Amino acid sequence: MQFTDWGGANQQWQLVRASGVLAQVHTAGRVKDAGNTVQYSWPGVYFEGRVRGTGVGIVLNDSAADYDVQVDGATVATLVTPGNTTHWINGLQDREHAVRLVKRNDSPGDTSTFGGFLAAPGGAVLSKPTARSRQIEFIGDSLTVGYGNLSTSRTCTWDQVKRSTNSDVSYGALTARQLNADYQLHGYSGLGMVRNYNGGSSDVTYRTFYDRALLSVSGDVWQNPGTWRPQLVVVNLGTNDFSTAVNPGEPWTPESLAAGYRGAYDDFLQKLRTRYGTGTTIVAVGAGQYAGHVQQVVKARNDAGDNGVRYWSLDDSGLDFLGCDWHYSAHDDRLIADRLTSFIAGLPTGW
Repeated sequence: MQFTDWGGANQQWQLVRASGVLAQVHTAGRVKDAGNTVQYSWPGVYFEGRVRGTGVGIVLNDSAADYDVQVDGATVATLVTPGNTTHWINGLQDREHAVRLVKRNDSPGDTSTFGGFLAAPGGAVLSKPTARSRQIEFIGDSLTVGYGNLSTSRTCTWDQVKRSTNSDVSYGALTARQLNADYQLHGYSGLGMVRNYNGGSSDVTYRTFYDRALLSVSGDVWQNPGTWRPQLVVVNLGTNDFSTAVNPGEPWTPESLAAGYRGAYDDFLQKLRTRYGTGTTIVAVGAGQYAGHVQQVVKARNDAGDNGVRYWSLDDSGLDFLGCDWHYSAHDDRLIADRLTSFIAGLPTGW
């Protein structure tokens, strides 16, 4: 039975009696419920809980991704590929604490597992925080992941890329926090709408993986528990399609690539519209070489009567692109988030 008025004694009893990780934590991310654990793949997935006492344990099994642990709003630990472990944060004041675990980077070839929060002896795991009423879904590539955004150099080894990527300070995560919204970050580095970076992995595109919870599991489909109903979806795909010249042997000419991109983009927007309904506003981001194509797609949809699709031009003035491989830096992510938040404020989201 589900209650809509949380907080009464009966609801608290209901939560205490419930079992499984999802009974004790709030998450908006795409996760697969395995009862005592949850599995996930996308970057930026976060889990929020409440614990009373002097310590909190974080149960993880992940040898590929990094995590930040936040207690009462402050980052108290960064876990680098923690493996199969229970990591303890001890020495807390003996009172109630808000705990947040967030996956910092993308690890699409691996499946991550979270087993919940534990309380130190004498403490207790309390009922989970309330979900936010606002929800935003971000769809994109490495720029949406936050690829190398904490780097001090544009030249990075692959290990440096992984350590310096922090999806929790990507423009999407920052925008959502400014708007007090729950969010999903569906960022996949190197993939495009119809063509991937430098023509690589031609058998797949971003659209191959969008429906999945577990990215490395072919054919996987995330089952929405019914709680994910974003009022806003932000799509930023196109950098990988157009940032490199078409190589000999690729099945594209510049003209057919542009046409293919526009057709696939329109199909993808229709998929989102069918999934979330007319009440969801879709923001299509344009930048660089793909801006004009996105504008054309948005205009066509508007002309056909779908006024819930809006075009946003990503203004790159003031950006330093000091992240790894000329990606956004944390400074850039903050600037973009401020500009996107201002744009969203003018949309008819009902907020």
